[in-house]
Amino acid sequence: MRRRFDPTGPLRGTVAAPPDKSLSHRAALLGAMSVDPVRVTGYLDAADTSSTLVAVEALGALVERRADSLTIRGTGLRAAAPAAGTIDVGNAGTLMRLLPGWLAGQPEGSWTLDGDASIRRRPVDRIAEPLRAMGAGIEARDGRFAPFTVTGGPLSSIEYALPVASAQVKSCVLIAGLLASGETTVIEPAPSRDHTERLLARSGVIVRRAGDRVTVCPQDELELGELRVPGDPSSAAFHVVAAVLVPGSRIVVTGMAANWTRVGFLRILERMGAVVVGELEPPHAPLSSDEPITELDVAHGPLTGTIVEADEVPLAIDELPLVALLGCFAEGKTVVRGAAELRVKETDRIATVVDGLRGLGANIEATLDGFVVQGGGWLRGGVIASHGDHRLAMLGAVAGLASREGVEVDGIEAAAVSYPGFEADLAALLGP
Repeated sequence: MRRRFDPTGPLRGTVAAPPDKSLSHRAALLGAMSVDPVRVTGYLDAADTSSTLVAVEALGALVERRADSLTIRGTGLRAAAPAAGTIDVGNAGTLMRLLPGWLAGQPEGSWTLDGDASIRRRPVDRIAEPLRAMGAGIEARDGRFAPFTVTGGPLSSIEYALPVASAQVKSCVLIAGLLASGETTVIEPAPSRDHTERLLARSGVIVRRAGDRVTVCPQDELELGELRVPGDPSSAAFHVVAAVLVPGSRIVVTGMAANWTRVGFLRILERMGAVVVGELEPPHAPLSSDEPITELDVAHGPLTGTIVEADEVPLAIDELPLVALLGCFAEGKTVVRGAAELRVKETDRIATVVDGLRGLGANIEATLDGFVVQGGGWLRGGVIASHGDHRLAMLGAVAGLASREGVEVDGIEAAAVSYPGFEADLAALLGP
Protein backbone atom coordinates (compact mmCIF):
# COMPACT_ATOMS: atom_id res chain seq x y z
CA MET A 1 0.00 0.00 0.00
CA ARG A 2 1.32 3.44 -0.94
CA ARG A 3 0.65 6.58 1.08
CA ARG A 4 1.80 10.11 0.36
CA PHE A 5 2.99 12.49 3.10
CA ASP A 6 3.27 16.10 1.93
CA PRO A 7 5.05 19.08 3.50
CA THR A 8 2.96 20.41 6.33
CA GLY A 9 2.42 23.30 8.66
CA PRO A 10 3.32 23.08 12.36
CA LEU A 11 2.47 20.02 14.43
CA ARG A 12 0.44 20.98 17.49
CA GLY A 13 -1.25 19.17 20.34
CA THR A 14 -0.82 16.22 22.66
CA VAL A 15 -0.21 12.59 21.77
CA ALA A 16 -0.13 9.58 24.08
CA ALA A 17 2.89 7.38 23.47
CA PRO A 18 1.61 3.97 22.25
CA PRO A 19 2.16 0.98 24.57
CA ASP A 20 5.74 -0.24 24.72
CA LYS A 21 6.48 -3.17 22.41
CA SER A 22 9.48 -4.51 24.34
CA LEU A 23 7.60 -4.54 27.63
CA SER A 24 4.46 -6.04 26.08
CA HIS A 25 6.46 -9.02 24.77
CA ARG A 26 8.09 -9.56 28.16
CA ALA A 27 4.84 -9.16 30.10
CA ALA A 28 3.21 -11.90 28.04
CA LEU A 29 6.18 -14.26 28.29
CA LEU A 30 6.71 -13.83 32.04
CA GLY A 31 2.97 -13.96 32.56
CA ALA A 32 2.94 -17.37 30.87
CA MET A 33 5.66 -18.53 33.29
CA SER A 34 3.87 -17.21 36.39
CA VAL A 35 2.05 -19.34 38.91
CA ASP A 36 -0.89 -16.92 39.40
CA PRO A 37 -2.96 -14.96 36.84
CA VAL A 38 -1.30 -11.80 35.55
CA ARG A 39 -3.48 -8.83 34.55
CA VAL A 40 -1.84 -6.52 32.02
CA THR A 41 -3.23 -3.12 31.08
CA GLY A 42 -1.86 -1.10 28.21
CA TYR A 43 -0.69 -4.18 26.29
CA LEU A 44 0.28 -3.21 22.74
CA ASP A 45 -2.25 -4.46 20.19
CA ALA A 46 0.03 -4.94 17.19
CA ALA A 47 1.17 -7.73 14.89
CA ASP A 48 4.42 -8.50 16.76
CA THR A 49 2.89 -8.61 20.22
CA SER A 50 -0.09 -10.62 18.99
CA SER A 51 2.40 -13.27 17.84
CA THR A 52 3.64 -13.52 21.42
CA LEU A 53 0.14 -14.05 22.80
CA VAL A 54 -0.53 -16.77 20.24
CA ALA A 55 2.78 -18.42 21.11
CA VAL A 56 2.13 -18.58 24.85
CA GLU A 57 -1.36 -19.96 24.17
CA ALA A 58 0.26 -22.70 22.10
CA LEU A 59 2.39 -23.52 25.16
CA GLY A 60 -0.60 -23.93 27.46
CA ALA A 61 -1.26 -20.45 28.83
CA LEU A 62 -4.77 -19.04 28.76
CA VAL A 63 -5.18 -15.47 27.52
CA GLU A 64 -8.39 -13.61 28.30
CA ARG A 65 -8.66 -10.50 26.13
CA ARG A 66 -10.80 -7.55 27.21
CA ALA A 67 -11.24 -4.09 25.77
CA ASP A 68 -8.97 -2.42 28.34
CA SER A 69 -6.73 -5.26 29.53
CA LEU A 70 -5.81 -8.89 29.19
CA THR A 71 -5.28 -11.61 31.78
CA ILE A 72 -2.69 -14.34 31.31
CA ARG A 73 -3.12 -17.58 33.23
CA GLY A 74 0.27 -19.20 32.94
CA THR A 75 1.56 -22.73 33.21
CA GLY A 76 4.30 -22.04 35.74
CA LEU A 77 8.03 -22.06 35.09
CA ARG A 78 8.45 -25.76 34.35
CA ALA A 79 5.20 -26.84 32.71
CA ALA A 80 5.19 -25.45 29.16
CA ALA A 81 2.92 -27.67 27.09
CA PRO A 82 3.98 -29.55 23.95
CA ALA A 83 3.02 -27.46 20.91
CA ALA A 84 0.68 -29.03 18.36
CA GLY A 85 2.94 -27.80 15.55
CA THR A 86 5.52 -25.18 14.75
CA ILE A 87 5.36 -22.03 16.88
CA ASP A 88 5.00 -19.10 14.49
CA VAL A 89 6.83 -16.02 15.78
CA GLY A 90 5.72 -13.94 12.78
CA ASN A 91 8.04 -10.93 12.48
CA ALA A 92 8.81 -10.75 16.21
CA GLY A 93 12.56 -10.93 16.79
CA THR A 94 12.12 -10.39 20.54
CA LEU A 95 9.84 -13.41 20.78
CA MET A 96 12.20 -15.53 18.67
CA ARG A 97 15.16 -14.78 20.95
CA LEU A 98 13.54 -14.74 24.41
CA LEU A 99 11.19 -17.71 24.24
CA PRO A 100 13.97 -20.33 23.76
CA GLY A 101 15.42 -19.37 27.15
CA TRP A 102 12.24 -20.66 28.80
CA LEU A 103 11.83 -23.71 26.58
CA ALA A 104 15.44 -24.81 27.00
CA GLY A 105 14.94 -25.37 30.74
CA GLN A 106 11.75 -27.44 30.51
CA PRO A 107 12.14 -30.96 31.99
CA GLU A 108 11.42 -32.52 28.59
CA GLY A 109 9.99 -31.82 25.15
CA SER A 110 10.98 -30.17 21.89
CA TRP A 111 9.60 -27.07 20.20
CA THR A 112 10.21 -25.72 16.70
CA LEU A 113 10.11 -21.97 16.05
CA ASP A 114 9.71 -20.34 12.66
CA GLY A 115 8.56 -17.01 11.26
CA ASP A 116 8.21 -14.86 8.18
CA ALA A 117 10.83 -14.25 5.49
CA SER A 118 12.43 -11.47 7.55
CA ILE A 119 12.76 -13.66 10.63
CA ARG A 120 14.38 -16.39 8.55
CA ARG A 121 17.18 -13.94 7.73
CA ARG A 122 17.86 -12.99 11.36
CA PRO A 123 20.51 -15.12 13.11
CA VAL A 124 19.78 -17.16 16.24
CA ASP A 125 23.34 -18.36 16.82
CA ARG A 126 23.77 -15.62 19.43
CA ILE A 127 21.25 -17.33 21.70
CA ALA A 128 22.18 -20.85 20.61
CA GLU A 129 25.78 -20.51 21.82
CA PRO A 130 25.04 -19.69 25.49
CA LEU A 131 22.05 -22.04 25.68
CA ARG A 132 24.14 -24.92 24.37
CA ALA A 133 26.82 -24.07 26.93
CA MET A 134 24.12 -24.45 29.60
CA GLY A 135 23.20 -27.90 28.25
CA ALA A 136 20.27 -27.11 25.94
CA GLY A 137 19.74 -28.79 22.59
CA ILE A 138 19.25 -26.40 19.66
CA GLU A 139 19.21 -27.37 15.99
CA ALA A 140 18.96 -24.51 13.49
CA ARG A 141 18.85 -24.23 9.71
CA ASP A 142 22.43 -23.82 8.48
CA GLY A 143 23.40 -23.74 12.15
CA ARG A 144 22.10 -20.20 12.72
CA PHE A 145 18.70 -19.46 11.17
CA ALA A 146 14.99 -20.27 11.66
CA PRO A 147 13.31 -22.65 11.58
CA PHE A 148 15.09 -24.05 14.63
CA THR A 149 14.23 -26.58 17.31
CA VAL A 150 14.79 -26.24 21.07
CA THR A 151 14.93 -29.40 23.20
CA GLY A 152 14.37 -28.97 26.91
CA GLY A 153 16.39 -30.59 29.67
CA PRO A 154 18.49 -29.90 32.78
CA LEU A 155 20.50 -26.68 32.55
CA SER A 156 23.71 -25.71 34.29
CA SER A 157 24.48 -22.18 35.41
CA ILE A 158 26.85 -20.10 33.31
CA GLU A 159 28.88 -16.90 33.34
CA TYR A 160 28.50 -15.54 29.83
CA ALA A 161 30.20 -12.51 28.29
CA LEU A 162 28.08 -11.11 25.48
CA PRO A 163 30.17 -10.54 22.34
CA VAL A 164 27.74 -7.74 21.35
CA ALA A 165 25.49 -5.75 23.67
CA SER A 166 22.00 -7.18 23.16
CA ALA A 167 19.01 -6.97 25.49
CA GLN A 168 17.41 -9.90 23.67
CA VAL A 169 20.36 -12.28 24.12
CA LYS A 170 20.88 -11.10 27.71
CA SER A 171 17.20 -11.72 28.46
CA CYS A 172 17.28 -15.19 26.92
CA VAL A 173 20.20 -16.25 29.11
CA LEU A 174 18.72 -14.71 32.27
CA ILE A 175 15.38 -16.48 31.71
CA ALA A 176 17.22 -19.77 31.18
CA GLY A 177 19.12 -19.01 34.38
CA LEU A 178 15.87 -19.18 36.35
CA LEU A 179 15.74 -22.88 35.46
CA ALA A 180 19.45 -23.67 35.85
CA SER A 181 21.44 -24.99 38.79
CA GLY A 182 23.30 -22.21 40.57
CA GLU A 183 23.65 -18.51 39.74
CA THR A 184 23.77 -17.35 36.12
CA THR A 185 25.64 -14.17 35.20
CA VAL A 186 25.64 -12.16 31.98
CA ILE A 187 28.47 -9.70 31.34
CA GLU A 188 27.60 -6.83 28.99
CA PRO A 189 30.13 -4.94 26.86
CA ALA A 190 27.82 -1.91 27.16
CA PRO A 191 24.46 -1.32 28.88
CA SER A 192 21.32 -2.47 27.07
CA ARG A 193 17.59 -2.36 27.85
CA ASP A 194 16.89 -3.68 31.34
CA HIS A 195 13.14 -4.40 31.13
CA THR A 196 13.66 -8.12 31.73
CA GLU A 197 15.68 -7.52 34.90
CA ARG A 198 13.01 -5.15 36.25
CA LEU A 199 10.17 -7.56 35.53
CA LEU A 200 12.09 -10.47 37.06
CA ALA A 201 12.70 -8.45 40.21
CA ARG A 202 9.00 -7.57 40.23
CA SER A 203 8.24 -11.30 39.98
CA GLY A 204 10.23 -12.15 43.11
CA VAL A 205 13.52 -13.15 41.47
CA ILE A 206 16.81 -12.20 43.12
CA VAL A 207 18.50 -10.01 40.49
CA ARG A 208 21.87 -8.37 41.14
CA ARG A 209 23.44 -5.74 38.90
CA ALA A 210 27.04 -4.77 39.59
CA GLY A 211 28.75 -2.71 36.91
CA ASP A 212 28.59 -4.68 33.68
CA ARG A 213 27.41 -7.89 35.37
CA VAL A 214 23.81 -9.05 35.83
CA THR A 215 23.14 -12.15 37.94
CA VAL A 216 19.98 -14.17 38.60
CA CYS A 217 19.34 -17.06 40.95
CA PRO A 218 17.32 -20.24 40.27
CA GLN A 219 13.62 -19.83 40.90
CA ASP A 220 10.78 -22.14 41.88
CA GLU A 221 8.02 -19.86 40.66
CA LEU A 222 7.24 -16.36 39.37
CA GLU A 223 4.56 -14.03 40.75
CA LEU A 224 4.38 -11.06 38.40
CA GLY A 225 1.01 -9.78 39.62
CA GLU A 226 -0.69 -6.82 37.94
CA LEU A 227 1.24 -4.77 35.40
CA ARG A 228 0.64 -1.59 33.41
CA VAL A 229 2.69 -1.16 30.23
CA PRO A 230 3.97 2.42 29.77
CA GLY A 231 4.32 4.26 26.46
CA ASP A 232 7.02 3.28 23.99
CA PRO A 233 9.90 5.77 23.54
CA SER A 234 10.90 4.18 20.23
CA SER A 235 7.45 4.70 18.71
CA ALA A 236 6.98 8.15 20.23
CA ALA A 237 10.33 9.15 18.71
CA PHE A 238 8.72 9.53 15.27
CA HIS A 239 6.36 12.24 16.52
CA VAL A 240 9.19 13.87 18.45
CA VAL A 241 11.37 14.06 15.33
CA ALA A 242 8.49 15.38 13.21
CA ALA A 243 7.98 18.22 15.70
CA VAL A 244 11.70 18.96 15.82
CA LEU A 245 11.98 19.14 12.02
CA VAL A 246 8.81 21.01 11.01
CA PRO A 247 9.08 24.77 11.68
CA GLY A 248 6.71 26.23 14.24
CA SER A 249 5.84 22.86 15.81
CA ARG A 250 5.26 22.20 19.47
CA ILE A 251 3.80 18.99 20.87
CA VAL A 252 3.47 17.16 24.17
CA VAL A 253 4.01 13.39 24.46
CA THR A 254 2.35 11.82 27.50
CA GLY A 255 2.73 8.53 29.34
CA MET A 256 6.15 7.64 27.91
CA ALA A 257 8.61 5.32 29.65
CA ALA A 258 11.61 7.26 30.97
CA ASN A 259 13.79 4.22 31.75
CA TRP A 260 17.42 5.33 31.28
CA THR A 261 18.14 2.30 29.09
CA ARG A 262 15.47 3.45 26.62
CA VAL A 263 16.06 7.18 26.24
CA GLY A 264 19.53 7.25 24.72
CA PHE A 265 18.04 8.73 21.55
CA LEU A 266 16.63 11.71 23.45
CA ARG A 267 20.08 12.44 24.85
CA ILE A 268 21.50 12.37 21.30
CA LEU A 269 18.68 14.65 20.16
CA GLU A 270 19.38 17.14 22.94
CA ARG A 271 23.07 17.13 21.98
CA MET A 272 22.07 18.08 18.45
CA GLY A 273 20.29 21.13 19.85
CA ALA A 274 16.66 19.97 19.84
CA VAL A 275 14.22 21.42 22.36
CA VAL A 276 13.01 18.37 24.28
CA VAL A 277 11.98 18.86 27.92
CA GLY A 278 11.05 15.98 30.23
CA GLU A 279 12.13 14.26 33.44
CA LEU A 280 14.21 11.23 32.47
CA GLU A 281 15.67 8.57 34.74
CA PRO A 282 19.37 9.38 35.27
CA PRO A 283 21.94 7.15 33.54
CA HIS A 284 23.04 4.11 35.55
CA ALA A 285 20.24 4.52 38.08
CA PRO A 286 19.99 1.63 40.59
CA LEU A 287 17.95 -1.32 39.36
CA SER A 288 14.26 -0.88 40.14
CA SER A 289 11.25 -3.12 39.64
CA ASP A 290 9.29 -0.10 38.36
CA GLU A 291 9.32 1.66 34.99
CA PRO A 292 9.48 5.47 35.37
CA ILE A 293 7.09 7.50 33.21
CA THR A 294 7.44 11.04 31.89
CA GLU A 295 5.84 13.74 29.76
CA LEU A 296 7.84 15.35 26.96
CA ASP A 297 7.48 18.91 25.69
CA VAL A 298 8.98 19.12 22.18
CA ALA A 299 9.49 22.12 19.90
CA HIS A 300 11.11 22.88 16.56
CA GLY A 301 14.64 24.22 16.63
CA PRO A 302 17.89 24.35 14.64
CA LEU A 303 20.11 21.27 14.72
CA THR A 304 23.85 20.65 14.69
CA GLY A 305 25.45 17.42 13.51
CA THR A 306 26.90 14.99 16.03
CA ILE A 307 28.87 11.76 16.34
CA VAL A 308 27.16 8.72 17.84
CA GLU A 309 29.77 6.32 19.18
CA ALA A 310 29.50 2.56 19.72
CA ASP A 311 28.80 2.80 23.46
CA GLU A 312 25.65 4.84 22.76
CA VAL A 313 24.25 2.46 20.15
CA PRO A 314 22.55 -0.18 22.37
CA LEU A 315 20.46 2.47 24.14
CA ALA A 316 19.29 4.05 20.87
CA ILE A 317 19.38 1.12 18.44
CA ASP A 318 15.80 1.40 17.17
CA GLU A 319 15.98 5.18 16.73
CA LEU A 320 19.27 5.34 14.80
CA PRO A 321 17.44 5.59 11.43
CA LEU A 322 15.90 8.80 12.80
CA VAL A 323 19.38 10.10 13.60
CA ALA A 324 20.13 9.71 9.89
CA LEU A 325 17.03 11.76 9.03
CA LEU A 326 17.90 14.44 11.58
CA GLY A 327 21.39 14.62 10.10
CA CYS A 328 19.90 15.65 6.76
CA PHE A 329 18.53 18.83 8.37
CA ALA A 330 21.44 19.53 10.73
CA GLU A 331 24.33 21.87 10.19
CA GLY A 332 27.54 19.95 9.55
CA LYS A 333 28.20 16.23 9.59
CA THR A 334 26.38 13.49 11.51
CA VAL A 335 28.17 10.17 12.00
CA VAL A 336 26.97 6.89 13.53
CA ARG A 337 29.62 4.30 14.39
CA GLY A 338 29.59 0.84 15.95
CA ALA A 339 26.06 0.06 14.79
CA ALA A 340 26.65 -3.12 12.77
CA GLU A 341 23.71 -4.61 14.71
CA LEU A 342 21.45 -2.59 12.39
CA ARG A 343 22.35 -4.96 9.57
CA VAL A 344 20.50 -7.86 11.25
CA LYS A 345 17.21 -6.13 12.07
CA GLU A 346 13.96 -6.60 10.09
CA THR A 347 16.04 -5.42 7.13
CA ASP A 348 19.65 -4.41 6.77
CA ARG A 349 18.76 -1.03 8.25
CA ILE A 350 22.06 0.55 7.29
CA ALA A 351 21.53 -0.29 3.63
CA THR A 352 17.80 0.44 3.48
CA VAL A 353 18.00 3.72 5.40
CA VAL A 354 20.97 4.99 3.40
CA ASP A 355 19.45 3.97 0.05
CA GLY A 356 16.02 5.30 1.04
CA LEU A 357 17.22 8.71 2.21
CA ARG A 358 19.63 9.07 -0.69
CA GLY A 359 16.65 8.55 -2.98
CA LEU A 360 14.98 11.51 -1.26
CA GLY A 361 17.97 13.77 -1.91
CA ALA A 362 20.12 13.17 1.18
CA ASN A 363 23.91 13.34 1.09
CA ILE A 364 24.49 10.10 3.01
CA GLU A 365 26.97 7.25 2.76
CA ALA A 366 26.96 3.83 4.39
CA THR A 367 29.92 2.45 6.33
CA LEU A 368 30.45 -1.10 7.54
CA ASP A 369 28.98 -0.27 10.93
CA GLY A 370 26.93 2.89 10.40
CA PHE A 371 26.61 5.91 8.16
CA VAL A 372 27.80 9.45 7.52
CA VAL A 373 25.35 12.26 6.70
CA GLN A 374 26.38 15.65 5.38
CA GLY A 375 23.68 18.04 6.48
CA GLY A 376 22.12 20.42 4.01
CA GLY A 377 19.18 21.73 5.98
CA TRP A 378 16.63 20.21 3.64
CA LEU A 379 15.37 17.06 1.92
CA ARG A 380 13.88 17.05 -1.55
CA GLY A 381 11.40 14.18 -1.30
CA GLY A 382 10.36 11.36 -3.60
CA VAL A 383 9.51 7.70 -3.04
CA ILE A 384 10.82 5.43 -0.29
CA ALA A 385 10.13 1.70 0.10
CA SER A 386 9.58 0.26 3.56
CA HIS A 387 10.83 -3.22 2.57
CA GLY A 388 8.35 -4.51 5.15
CA ASP A 389 10.23 -2.71 7.96
CA HIS A 390 7.89 -0.83 10.30
CA ARG A 391 10.49 1.72 11.34
CA LEU A 392 11.45 2.52 7.76
CA ALA A 393 7.78 3.04 6.89
CA MET A 394 7.32 5.57 9.71
CA LEU A 395 10.65 7.22 8.88
CA GLY A 396 9.37 7.86 5.34
CA ALA A 397 6.21 9.48 6.67
CA VAL A 398 8.13 11.87 8.93
CA ALA A 399 10.57 12.66 6.12
CA GLY A 400 7.63 13.62 3.91
CA LEU A 401 6.28 16.18 6.40
CA ALA A 402 9.66 17.92 6.59
CA SER A 403 10.61 17.62 2.90
CA ARG A 404 10.21 20.17 0.12
CA GLU A 405 8.17 18.03 -2.28
CA GLY A 406 6.64 15.28 -0.12
CA VAL A 407 7.37 11.58 0.19
CA GLU A 408 5.39 8.60 -1.03
CA VAL A 409 5.87 5.59 1.24
CA ASP A 410 5.57 2.24 -0.52
CA GLY A 411 4.51 -0.29 2.11
CA ILE A 412 3.18 2.02 4.83
CA GLU A 413 1.15 -0.90 6.22
CA ALA A 414 4.38 -2.23 7.76
CA ALA A 415 3.92 0.36 10.54
CA ALA A 416 1.21 -1.88 12.02
CA VAL A 417 3.89 -4.32 13.20
CA SER A 418 4.63 -2.03 16.15
CA TYR A 419 2.30 0.98 15.90
CA PRO A 420 -1.08 0.38 14.25
CA GLY A 421 -2.34 3.85 15.22
CA PHE A 422 0.65 5.72 13.81
CA GLU A 423 -1.09 7.44 10.90
CA ALA A 424 -4.11 8.45 12.98
CA ASP A 425 -1.96 9.88 15.78
CA LEU A 426 0.22 11.77 13.32
CA ALA A 427 -2.85 13.17 11.53
CA ALA A 428 -4.25 14.40 14.86
CA LEU A 429 -1.09 16.45 15.44
CA LEU A 430 -1.39 17.98 11.97
CA GLY A 431 -4.88 19.27 12.68
CA PRO A 432 -7.75 19.77 10.18
